[in-house]
Amino acid sequence: MSFLKWFFEDYNGRLEDLEGVNTYQLRAELLSVKGIGPETADSILLYAFDRSVFVVDAYTARVATRHHLIEPDAAYEQLQDLFQSNLPQDVRLFNEYHALLVRLGKEFCKPRPKCPACPLQRLPHIIDAEDF
Repeated sequence: MSFLKWFFEDYNGRLEDLEGVNTYQLRAELLSVKGIGPETADSILLYAFDRSVFVVDAYTARVATRHHLIEPDAAYEQLQDLFQSNLPQDVRLFNEYHALLVRLGKEFCKPRPKCPACPLQRLPHIIDAEDF
């Protein structure tokens, strides 16, 4: 089933009809839509539906792993829990953190990192470019 088919069949194409749906239920429904995985579902929940769900992407994983916040083989849910259990449940905060991690990943914590210029350079970190 496509996203639009789900949205119109289950919610009459009305965003208002989604407001009363529990976030966990809504996430499960989104994940059942063909082509929507955890990152996309969480992006929809955070950015489109203003739900306090932390979005995890490759940048988040790279920064968290390199800075010893989580093991390199951590699953999506473990990474998400790291942020959701250590930050206040706030849509604006999650949005800002994700944006900052994306910027950090794009500008500094690249596959070939630019550690000397990184704002997190003083924090303990590892550089193992082959893993990312």
